[in-house]
Amino acid sequence: MSIPIPIGSDTLGWPLPAALHSITVSLPTWSDNVGYLSGQTAIVDSMSTGYPRFFIHRSVQKLADICQERFGLTGERCLLCPTQKTAEHGKEFIHNQALLTGKPSDVRIVHYAIRPMGDSDPSSTLQETSSLPIVSQSIPPQSAEVFALFFHADTYKVARQFWQNCGLGISSRYAEHCLSVLGIAAFPMVQISEFLRACGKSASRTFETDLIPKSLDTSELLLATGADAKAALRQRIASCLVRDESPAGAQTNVSEDDVFLFPCGMSALWNAHQLLLASRPPEESVVFGFPYTDTLKIVEKSGPGAIFYGHGRDCDIDDMDALLARKVADDPSVPPILALYTECPSNPRLCVVNIPRLRALADKYDFLIVVDETIGTFANVDLLPYADIIITSLSKYVGGYATALGGSLVINPRMRHHALLKEHLMSTFEDTYFTPDAIVMERNSRDFFERMRIINTNTEYICNFLHMNSTEGGASESEGAVIKQVLYPKYMTPENYQVCRRRLPTGELDPENGGYGGLFSLTFTSLKASRAFYDALEVAKGPSLGTTFTLTCPYTLLGHYWELTWAAEYGVDEGLVRVSIGTEDREVLLRAVDTALRAAKSA
Repeated sequence: MSIPIPIGSDTLGWPLPAALHSITVSLPTWSDNVGYLSGQTAIVDSMSTGYPRFFIHRSVQKLADICQERFGLTGERCLLCPTQKTAEHGKEFIHNQALLTGKPSDVRIVHYAIRPMGDSDPSSTLQETSSLPIVSQSIPPQSAEVFALFFHADTYKVARQFWQNCGLGISSRYAEHCLSVLGIAAFPMVQISEFLRACGKSASRTFETDLIPKSLDTSELLLATGADAKAALRQRIASCLVRDESPAGAQTNVSEDDVFLFPCGMSALWNAHQLLLASRPPEESVVFGFPYTDTLKIVEKSGPGAIFYGHGRDCDIDDMDALLARKVADDPSVPPILALYTECPSNPRLCVVNIPRLRALADKYDFLIVVDETIGTFANVDLLPYADIIITSLSKYVGGYATALGGSLVINPRMRHHALLKEHLMSTFEDTYFTPDAIVMERNSRDFFERMRIINTNTEYICNFLHMNSTEGGASESEGAVIKQVLYPKYMTPENYQVCRRRLPTGELDPENGGYGGLFSLTFTSLKASRAFYDALEVAKGPSLGTTFTLTCPYTLLGHYWELTWAAEYGVDEGLVRVSIGTEDREVLLRAVDTALRAAKSA
């Protein structure tokens, strides 16, 4: 699975890796990131692709343009969903958010049944179903369909929040399939060289670097069917969570029937929230600790809203306990909150909250705990003693190769609401994970544990070096130290992380797994030093994490560009640089990091 990794200051806009369905893109300098976020034309026009929830893939946009031409009215734009159910959720989301922001709130859904070119085109009829306009067409075999959300052009930024926050839009592979049914060449339908040329990139370009991800013994053979791939993925995830293989532990071990797959991690989290809202009394939810940006947005915008404890400290648990006690006193007939959402560890600060105390409160007040363990991974942390639902973005460490999206939701059989949640989800579940995406994800995930062992070791090695050179680690700013802090589970709330580390059934730490993970962040003594370090670090640079290749980004800029002051209140500095370490040779990695550190000291 050796694919070129564009590295270098002149790789702006290149897909990372240089593959047709890459899920990240090269932003090699600090100014490139600022230019992209501020909408500078030259920067935006250089982007061949981007992270799919933030950047509309060219194949998706091509299909949207076709829908626009066939069904759009003057002054409208559209986004594409795979099913009527997801489109209805999008309609509700866009309508409500448009009302809040004073934008035009009318949204209509057009059902486009896609027929092969040359077939007679049946007339479309506009129907009203529960006040929902739908264009109905028969769907012949060897066809496809999309549900297009049409709205006023002035509402486009609001509509994009649905695409970004919820992850319910169609994938690039699904758009490719739809275009192929129409007989229209999508960008991914051509060779990679043609794709790159179409994006303004040199198809003959080679990349000189010593940073080469280790080639692991993974079969290239794809499973034949989507059902096989999805079953294998669910079994693999369940097996990662099994700790007790004895007969006594069988009833409380996760089975593949407890694992549900979704098109991406945020889709899994959004569906978890919808599950809880539908199956439990719909109260506010708590977001505890500073989370990935879209997690908070989902809870705030869907349902009764969020109570945010952004620092995630023990004193915040005290305050929450007091708040919940007051709520129960006011109305003892319902749980005081619906759920608590947290991460293990958090992104980007790599903190872990006091989850045993939170579990005790959940049992006391009858609310559910949802934990996103994407950063910790199944290989390193065990959350079954504490979480009712475990969410994972498979696109990151599990998938590893950055060529497919995916997400999983696990309902914990150890918890008392397991039967209720599972029964409700099974009765409402809609499989929207496109088969080719699932097949690629299954293949990519086969060497997950092997990759994580290398990544754990590499990351701890690099972080030990950086911590030693930080002011928190004892280095003196007067003697040139420019790193303030290395945010890494080994140094951030280590006692809380130890509680969640993966262990053997005997209670001992797992000697092969249970490391500190592959992600860390750096804060610097000045913004100038941050920029210099980032620009000089000769690794792949762009959004996302968990890849086989080392990947870095100025996280606060990408995640909170329009709310930098707010983020800083929770210890997320404007100059924070997040680094996801890969499987490359650790000495080569160390040289790259040392070179960047020297540049930062000279800035």
